Amino acid sequence: MRLGGARFRTRAVKALFLTNEYPPYVYGGAGVHVDYLSRELAKLMPIEVRCFGSQSLTEGNLRVIGFDLDAASFTCPKPLRSVFGALQRCTAFNSTNIDADLVHCHTWYSHFGGILAKLNYGLPLVITVHSLEPLRPWKREQLGGGYDFTVWLEKTAIEMADAVIAVSQETKADIDRLFQIVPERLHVIHNGIDLDEYRKVTTTTALEKYGIDRTKLFLLFVGRITRQKGIIHLVRAIEHMAAGFQIVLCAGAPDTPEIAQEMEESVARANAKHGGVIWIREMVDKETVIELYSHAGIFCCPSIYEPFGIINLEAMACETAVVASAVGGIKEVVIDGETGFLVPLDQMAESPFEPKNPEQFARDLAARINQLMNDRDLRERFGRAGRKRAEEKFGWPAIAKKTEALYKTLIR
Repeated sequence: MRLGGARFRTRAVKALFLTNEYPPYVYGGAGVHVDYLSRELAKLMPIEVRCFGSQSLTEGNLRVIGFDLDAASFTCPKPLRSVFGALQRCTAFNSTNIDADLVHCHTWYSHFGGILAKLNYGLPLVITVHSLEPLRPWKREQLGGGYDFTVWLEKTAIEMADAVIAVSQETKADIDRLFQIVPERLHVIHNGIDLDEYRKVTTTTALEKYGIDRTKLFLLFVGRITRQKGIIHLVRAIEHMAAGFQIVLCAGAPDTPEIAQEMEESVARANAKHGGVIWIREMVDKETVIELYSHAGIFCCPSIYEPFGIINLEAMACETAVVASAVGGIKEVVIDGETGFLVPLDQMAESPFEPKNPEQFARDLAARINQLMNDRDLRERFGRAGRKRAEEKFGWPAIAKKTEALYKTLIR
């Protein structure tokens, strides 16, 4: 109903989330974000999530619907199957009637669905930028020519969106540099952490399962085997690390067979030179990773591109000192010399995706790790400060309220 140009609502605002990842099918930070934000927003308003998979859930204000895909008839090249599969699911998202007031997309996989919803249903389009395709050129290894399509799709969606949310100030600067977007449509709302769930625990089930010696310190990495996460640089740094502590690599889901093979060879060399490398190859559950964070002496995040770096926040919430590369949103999460150490990553001007001097970056990572492993008091001080920072700056309730307030500006 309209009166004098204003619309008076008779029900609560409803948002539709479109996403690739949603539990139990979560493999990255974007999926973690969507999981927690949708549940926190559902305390304030109706939320419907349409995602890739077979999920089906109705819980209070939250409804989750998974859309499966039968790709048995696909005869296109293998790298293109995820691209065309995403488009089919995005079409299915829209051919199922939408009764929401706005559509909120997460990652390029869902952007075509957001475009269809905006144009066909007349809905305001919100996009949260978890990463940017032009800054991930290694995706061509995974998608082939599909990478050119995803770059175009992301640009098209972002430039026609009614609101774009960057997860860090660094990401906002990247969006402003790479796209034509009206400044007032660009916002920063950080990622968050569930502080009740992510906290230090004393259980040791995971350590026993994976053969981690409880009497020795260990360095921990958690993440996918992908160029973006910089794990190969960390593995190369192992030969420069002091003896006497373990290295636990919780690393699975390689992007390509080529990087999987490179990881195999690099870990074998590192183990031959240093020893004590424990490689957990599967993507572990939340309880396991919280236990690993809690017992680790140091958590290392050697990413070469990271819009936010929620993984560092998880470690900090579990009172673990962090050594991370000084890139992107990591610099807004980890405070150098207070909650951990940031290692500079000098990059080539013509290709800002690899260290200019990989050997020096590996040595610098190892130097900071060795320093912390040799200083218990400093590790514990960083751990306490990390927990405090997580509590003060990154709780999900505040992030949900900021998101709800942005929604309301779009549907007045």
